[in-house]
Amino acid sequence: MTEKSDAAWLQLTSNGELLLTVHVQPGAKTTSCAGIHGDALKIRLQAPPVDGKANQALIAWLAKTLGCPQSAIELTRGQTSRRKTLSINTDQTAAFSSKLKALATQ
Repeated sequence: MTEKSDAAWLQLTSNGELLLTVHVQPGAKTTSCAGIHGDALKIRLQAPPVDGKANQALIAWLAKTLGCPQSAIELTRGQTSRRKTLSINTDQTAAFSSKLKALATQ
């Protein structure tokens, strides 16, 4: 069971995990957040979409941005797709949620 937030791309599950829906644009000039793309957070990744490098770069960038270990972030859906769902296991859901919403409005 998930709890809807005011942002469709960010949800809180009943077990305290954040579910983040992203739209990835691999092969960009730099890695950055590009705001909202439909009902997903758009992330431009410098890494190419080859051999899972973009997926690993996404997790590394997200962990660095949120200030959490990479092991707390798991790619749960969309391994080979531009649209991905990530699960963030943390006890700081409110802080991480605020950081992600701030990224979306930059």
